[in-house]
Amino acid sequence: MLPAILLPVLLATAAPAFAQGPSSCPSILNQRFNRLQDDAPQNLCQYAGKVVLVVNTASYCGFTSQYEGLEALYAKYQPKGLVVLGFPSNDFGAQEPGDSKQIADFCFNTYGVKFPMFSKSSVSGKDANPLHAELAKITGTAPKWNFYKYLIDRSGKVVGSYPSRVGPDDAKLVGAIEKALGS
Repeated sequence: MLPAILLPVLLATAAPAFAQGPSSCPSILNQRFNRLQDDAPQNLCQYAGKVVLVVNTASYCGFTSQYEGLEALYAKYQPKGLVVLGFPSNDFGAQEPGDSKQIADFCFNTYGVKFPMFSKSSVSGKDANPLHAELAKITGTAPKWNFYKYLIDRSGKVVGSYPSRVGPDDAKLVGAIEKALGS
């Protein structure tokens, strides 16, 4: 039995945990990355309940024009709950050599990118960032080149992975996004 004097202290410290209830952030999103434009830390839990398209990007790749399609996809489906998350990486062909400011300027000025972008990181191999390491583990496939895509549904389940050649307007990808959105 607890001494009566400890009961108020115990209740006061436990109350916030009880008030929040069980965590609604899927484990795949329970991670922090720095935002590209200002290095401010961002918790991916802010995207819990959304359909998430994770894309590793590069500024000097044959697939770089996919930024335009990704931004169009984001603009069209964002009101229904889609978020595109861009992760610049220099892993493939050294096609993302710039620093955060250079990458951010390129994405915005060349393609008008408004979807969330994060600081440059590795997405493949032993140095892969934690999100991409987990996505590769779940799907059995790590990115093999720039603009590889993973689709996560509203519950945090990874429901698809798409190689670089599958563009943002590809019927298979768009159909999977619409299905995950419940459209």
